[in-house]
Amino acid sequence: MTGATTKISSKPEIPEGKGSFKSQHISIMLFSVLLTIFASYVFKDNLLVLSESLASSSSQHVIDAGYAKYLGNQTRPNTVAYLGVPYAEPPVGNLRFRAPLPLNKRRITAEAKGQVIDARNYAPFCIQGTTGSGDAGGAGSEDCLKVDIYTPLGAKQGSNFPVLVYIHGGGYIYGNPANWPFDHWVDQSPNVVVVSVYYRLSSFGFLATPALRNPAIADLNAGFLDQIEALRWVKQNIAKFGGDPKKVTINGESAGGASVELHIVANEKEQLFSQAIAQSVYRTPLPSPEQQEPLFNFYAKQAGCGAGSAEAQIACLRKASVSALARAQDASFTSAFTASGYRTFHPVIDGKVLTDFPTRSILQGKFKKVPLIVGATSNETLTGGTDIALSLKQYFPSIRDEDINQLISAYPISAFADSTDLRYQTLTGDAQLRCARSIMARKFSEVGQKSWTYRYNQPVLSGVDIGLTWHSAENTMMFRGTATGFNGTTSFTPQTPIEVAFAQELIAYWMSFVRSGDPNKFKFARSPVWPAFTSRSPNRMVLTAVSDAAKKDTESANSVEQELKDETARCDIVASQVLYQQN
Repeated sequence: MTGATTKISSKPEIPEGKGSFKSQHISIMLFSVLLTIFASYVFKDNLLVLSESLASSSSQHVIDAGYAKYLGNQTRPNTVAYLGVPYAEPPVGNLRFRAPLPLNKRRITAEAKGQVIDARNYAPFCIQGTTGSGDAGGAGSEDCLKVDIYTPLGAKQGSNFPVLVYIHGGGYIYGNPANWPFDHWVDQSPNVVVVSVYYRLSSFGFLATPALRNPAIADLNAGFLDQIEALRWVKQNIAKFGGDPKKVTINGESAGGASVELHIVANEKEQLFSQAIAQSVYRTPLPSPEQQEPLFNFYAKQAGCGAGSAEAQIACLRKASVSALARAQDASFTSAFTASGYRTFHPVIDGKVLTDFPTRSILQGKFKKVPLIVGATSNETLTGGTDIALSLKQYFPSIRDEDINQLISAYPISAFADSTDLRYQTLTGDAQLRCARSIMARKFSEVGQKSWTYRYNQPVLSGVDIGLTWHSAENTMMFRGTATGFNGTTSFTPQTPIEVAFAQELIAYWMSFVRSGDPNKFKFARSPVWPAFTSRSPNRMVLTAVSDAAKKDTESANSVEQELKDETARCDIVASQVLYQQN
């Protein structure tokens, strides 16, 4: 990517000529106007509501959800964004570490007192964990169970637009939906409603120890249960925003892609979605609560709650400050924690909602039969270095030496032009990410369910990794050059005309799938047909931008290839190690 970067603000993007403030100095007259507008706001308990006069002047962007009215912001010519809409009760106080409670609509109605709720700014994101790169986590809020809703201009009940629900990535540790805005997606395809989900992260969302199997104490996988509750809210309420609750596609990348995979196999007891897009599925281990117990004990001690029974420790942790918990969860990334190989707060096998490793469930055909897009980037891996065995042991703490040796034998260096870097990247990247593409697509094909796979191959255009396509490269392309940073921040790098055209081509494939269950029906005319994957014909779309700016709007560099037999055989070995990779 080229050009300068700009930091994200709490305001969504606003089209030129409709409130874009670029001057360094605000005139006295404009300042007076702003004071007048601010005076039109009224605080009602925890809600920022609008006076009737201001709300009525913007009535075209007010949605009546039945229990409250929300004012949205027209951020693009075809897009209205309703930001920070709550879908569950705030998980604070005694609700910390518990499953989310459904939204108390009577409470929202009572607090609004008939006024319109302002939903034009991004809500505080969920409390962040450290990326492990020297930053301290802790930014954000516990009161974060919200959704951002992007609708076509004029969408209303009865529009029945298909719905895309996006689950952000970040290793279940960090992530802020504002970093992946959908204004331009809906502006390009004003016939889809997009919902982006905030869910609890790190220890706030995924604290685990055997005692938490007792719901009287707390709940395992609270962050994943947040996602389920968000999907339930969508099912019950999205029609008011113009969406069709019977036509919901879930989508995510990295931990978001892994979340999609988990929803496909989870015991959710009701139909919450009808299609799925899983990008770069994060094949992280799902340990047992027992395997997470050393991490829990370390965390509790670091937070000053190490004494007593697990129940007493949880009670203490509920009273601890956010800063104390943030420091405690960050400490697990340091050398102070030596008791276990399981160093991070991730989903676990809870025996209720997540009852088995997703790979094994898929291999056994125990998954929701829905249309699927699944893919990965060409060069992605989540670990660095040269020692394959060490990297595998750090990533998969339960992997055995014989498993490592089997994998090393399946990736002889002679198959990678004697390049140790390429061999390392391919082996670790397959096990950590890419093999989900092969495993899922093949099993979907075997049961007669359509799926499409891709290999994202647009190289990085600048920096030390020029020419390579690393993890999340497609997110950078599809979300206006986003580059996430510490504690919920991001920078947007201006995109070249070629990149803009390529991003639009990708978005067209995605939105076509959301609308029709097929990436081809509403694709661009210049884009090639994307054939479905089958066991006999393991087709895969290679997603690449054109190199000639003069051809960016008339030609496509995307092409179709087939999964190589060597790839299939290696991913079969990866899949066979599910009990020890635990994913």
